[in-house]
Order: sequence, then structure tokens, then C-alpha cells
Amino acid sequence: MIYLNRIVTGILLQFANKNRISALRLGYVRKAVNIGFLLMGFIFTCFLFGLGYQQVFIFMSSFLAVLGIALVAQWSILSNITAGVIIFFAFPYRIGDRIKVVDKDDDISGKIVEIALFHVLIRRDDGSTVTYPNSIILQKAVIQLNGSKSTEVEAFSEDKC
Repeated sequence: MIYLNRIVTGILLQFANKNRISALRLGYVRKAVNIGFLLMGFIFTCFLFGLGYQQVFIFMSSFLAVLGIALVAQWSILSNITAGVIIFFAFPYRIGDRIKVVDKDDDISGKIVEIALFHVLIRRDDGSTVTYPNSIILQKAVIQLNGSKSTEVEAFSEDKC
């Protein structure tokens, strides 16, 4: 398991270096991968101690049922973590890029300050910071702005909203 974890970590590091992904974002994904390996190691250890498939899976299903009931109200947390992993691999924008999230209720445009496991921090031009959930930013249209405000992009988004 340890060797497999090192191989996967090496692949993640190569991917992060190739795509210029920040160390903070890489740390979040590495934690999620480590938790997965920890769970697999626990199951493997149970089998080594002679527990049968039925006993291990009854324990795991009971644990997951209790966890599911505890997190049913926190479903958005799980979706934000999943979206955070998807953003790590597929989000076309990086920290420092100026973006505009097309939202009819509010003007969310500015510079990406941080991309975390649960949210993206966007600093507006007036200095305020918007915390935008990962699951929502994947559902909305995001427009990349050039250095200064682009009136053409703003006119396009105001016409569509």
C-alpha cells in the first residue's frame, strides 16, 4: 500500500508540475488520496487478521450508514469536496486569473486569490473578497477577463442575464 501511495503521489506531483498547480491545491488532493489509501489499508488489515468478507462488509456498511445519516444535512460539503477534486484536474483557470462568474443576482468578477478544497476566493476590484463554493462554480458559466475590465465581456453577460 505504501508503495502504491508513493506511485500515485508521484503521478500527482508530475501532473501538478506540468500544469503549474499550486502546492496548496496539491495538498488538498493528496489528503483525499491518503484517506482513500487509509481506508483500503484498514480493509486489507481486517482480512489479514482473519475477519471474513461478511464481517468486514457488515461493519463497513453499518459505519457508512451512520456516516450517511450524519452527513445527509451536510450533502453540500461532500459535493464541494468532489468539485474541489474535479477543479484540481479540469478547471481551466489558475490563481491570479481575472474571471467573471455569470450570475444574474450578483456581479462576481475579480481576481482568483485561492482555490481551496471547498471554495474559490475571488477578490473584487473594490477590494472585497467573495467566497464561492466549488460545486456552484462548476455549474455556472465562467468568463476569463483580460488584465482590465472588458466592456465587451460585461455587455455580453448583461445582455444574457
